[in-house]
Amino acid sequence: MNNTATHGTALLRISLGVIYIAHSLYLKLVIFTLPGTAAFFESLGLPGFAAYATFAAEAIGGIALLLGVQARWAALALVPVALGATWAHSGAGWVFSNAGGGWEYPLFLAIATAVIALQGNGSLALQRDRAADQ
Repeated sequence: MNNTATHGTALLRISLGVIYIAHSLYLKLVIFTLPGTAAFFESLGLPGFAAYATFAAEAIGGIALLLGVQARWAALALVPVALGATWAHSGAGWVFSNAGGGWEYPLFLAIATAVIALQGNGSLALQRDRAADQ
């Protein structure tokens, strides 16, 4: 991968890391609270404990993406989370600004996260990508 591409991958990886951290630590922990998030999951027919697993995946995965440590694996673990959010918001229509949040934004997160799963860390990572060295 050339320098421009590795920097572009890094920009996407770091941005996604910040988004996942904010979505877990701020939105789920501070705004909605973990019990409130669990209640929302239950209202969708999901088990409440899945909210805690989602919170952990987003927080840990977001930190891994931000730092560039095992980014491919973190992204791979986060794709189902983003697809689950797409499903959870599918009833609210396309536009995420709709009441209940539409599915456009979570779908974009799923696709962008899949790109990191395919491309790896890029530049500015604590862990060097072996595939990028070849």
